[in-house]
Amino acid sequence: MTDQPILDCAVLGVGRMGNHHARTYKNLDGARLVAVVDPDEDRAYVVADQYGCAAYTTTEELLEKHPALKAATVAVPTQFHMSAARPLLERQIACLVEKPLAPSRAEARELAEVAKQHKAVLQVGHTERFNPAVRAVAAMGITPRFIEVDRVSPMTFRSLDVGVVMDMMIHDLDIMHMLVNSEVQRVEAAGISVISQYEDVASARFVFESGCVANVKASRLALKTERKMRIFSETAYVSLDYQARTGVVIRLAENAEALDEIRRLLQDGVDLTELDYSSLVNLDELTMDLPPGEEDPLTAELTSFLDAARTGQQPTVDAEAGYTAVDAAERVLAAMRAHRWEGFSGAKI
Repeated sequence: MTDQPILDCAVLGVGRMGNHHARTYKNLDGARLVAVVDPDEDRAYVVADQYGCAAYTTTEELLEKHPALKAATVAVPTQFHMSAARPLLERQIACLVEKPLAPSRAEARELAEVAKQHKAVLQVGHTERFNPAVRAVAAMGITPRFIEVDRVSPMTFRSLDVGVVMDMMIHDLDIMHMLVNSEVQRVEAAGISVISQYEDVASARFVFESGCVANVKASRLALKTERKMRIFSETAYVSLDYQARTGVVIRLAENAEALDEIRRLLQDGVDLTELDYSSLVNLDELTMDLPPGEEDPLTAELTSFLDAARTGQQPTVDAEAGYTAVDAAERVLAAMRAHRWEGFSGAKI
């Protein structure tokens, strides 16, 4: 809001995602984009010229020239998250670290401890949390019993420093844990590398202590893009489309009579093969009333981050959530390594 303090912000790493952050800061009320940092000097200056800010190649130079810096996005490759974020957190500069928080659970925990020790805000860039469809599902407060996720896309040849689990599936692992809110009992997984040195396709099955089961699939070798989650609970079925930012809900209470009638007809031996099942179901659109401008997940994410930076309050996606997602991803990778196909000598796993 315009009556809130304007915070000096920077972006470390201005590849594709960092460029989006720089653009959003530039257009966001309450933010002043003062600098971008990238070891590629040419790229840093191109982005800086585009958004009217300073360009640097090192974090040290950024901190020297901008002592009033209050918030920063860290969008460097995952293996450099610690070295990029630590000096900022140690100066109590709020950090939004792009997902995954770190390449390992040990490093994720260490980053969280650095933020805690220095009383600095640390948010993790799980942008799907701010997808209007996801926010609508979260507001329903349902208890999932079964979850199916498909996140597939063609190979973009970006983010090849990690596999598809850390690159794509981790979005859904974060959402899954947010919704289920239960400890993982066991994980089974399989995956395969076809083009990159890491897995390009992965499938995982989570069983939670609550009894919920989640099947999560990710691929960066598909011929089309599809990002969908289906949630079954005792009170409703929800189908959400991440990409379209929409979804539908079938509530048990609104369909109980129709389902009872179908059961009765089947018990009576009535032939229902010509019946249009979809005509019997009452569908509701998944809707969420959002403040103006927050329909865009990245805008909503950075607005939430800057609110946390101003107040010092716990961010929506805090370090613990980031750690949980990395932990889940490492469990998938461990289960994948333990899985072998007998007699298979094709692409590496």
